[in-house]
Amino acid sequence: MPTTMEDVTAKIDAVEIDPKSGLALKEKAIEGELKTIETTQEKTNEAKSDPEKEPNGATFKEEEVPVEVEPKTGVSFPVKLEDGKQLKAVGLRKKSMLGMGIKIYGFGIYADNEKLKDLMQSKIAKAPSKPTKEMYQIVIDSDLGMMMRLVIIFSNLTMNMVRKNFDEGLGAAIKKLTGGKNEELTKKIMGEASDDIKLNSGSVIEISRLPGNVLQTKVKGEIVSKVESELLCRAFIYMYLGDDPFDKDAKDKFGASMPSLF
Repeated sequence: MPTTMEDVTAKIDAVEIDPKSGLALKEKAIEGELKTIETTQEKTNEAKSDPEKEPNGATFKEEEVPVEVEPKTGVSFPVKLEDGKQLKAVGLRKKSMLGMGIKIYGFGIYADNEKLKDLMQSKIAKAPSKPTKEMYQIVIDSDLGMMMRLVIIFSNLTMNMVRKNFDEGLGAAIKKLTGGKNEELTKKIMGEASDDIKLNSGSVIEISRLPGNVLQTKVKGEIVSKVESELLCRAFIYMYLGDDPFDKDAKDKFGASMPSLF
């Protein structure tokens, strides 16, 4: 067992003295033990001061996930999610209010890259030099796992305003896809979200298309709706990748990544 300070003190008290010279016969040995104790204490203190260090000297630091910044809002989006989905594009949702373009939220479009690659290669035989309308439509009509992360910019936004915004957008998308209206369906995406939910600048809403054409909505980490509907899923993706997208630059960036999948 390691020598303790108490052990050394006891040895000092009981040290044997040479009767002729008056010197301690074991002085050097005791000095060596004292130095050993001091060295051990220094190492212990060093380990306590650096909690990331393991006894063998290795260090462990939390890995930082790279981000992409949406330039019009300054909002950062991780380039990869924990479930493996990759960021394909970032954009801005603006809304005209009182004749002004108000920034509502920044958004990131995420997709399962490997499944997107398989989807494109299964539908298109020859790699196109640039994205085509057919490629966008394939993504819209599929059940490819995707997620839109919306980060609120407009500080006075309420759940009622968010609900109305999505009702309008989905209604227009459904009309484009089917030629008719379906108000009952459009209200389902945010229908169960309580008006008591407080939205601030920086609040996050995540809307995901899950396997089996299920559209799931999370507000500030809480699931507020989960609707199984192929039409609703198609209409939602259409708002971002369709003929009249929320942000054309974001759609174009998503499209620019598709030819490289071949």
